[in-house]
Amino acid sequence: MAFAIADLKKVAGGSVGIWHYSSTDAISTIVGADYFLSATTELKVNDLILCVGATGGTRTADLVVVATNTGTALTTINGT
Repeated sequence: MAFAIADLKKVAGGSVGIWHYSSTDAISTIVGADYFLSATTELKVNDLILCVGATGGTRTADLVVVATNTGTALTTINGT
C-alpha cells in the first residue's frame, strides 16, 4: 500500500512537529526512502511520527524521525 496523506495527522508541536500516521504497511516499508515524499511541505527535519503499521496482520507502533527533507527527497529513520 502506498502512503496516504489523508492518514497523516499533526497532533502537536512547534519547532518540532508530532504526527500520527496509520497504515496497513509494515514499518520496513514506512521507513523506506521517499515513503512520505508527498508530504515534503508538511514534514520538517526532526519531526516525530508515531506510525501504526502492521506485520502479518498484527498492528505495530513505531516512532519515526524525519532525517532529511530536501523538497524532492525525504528520508526517515525508525527511532522506536
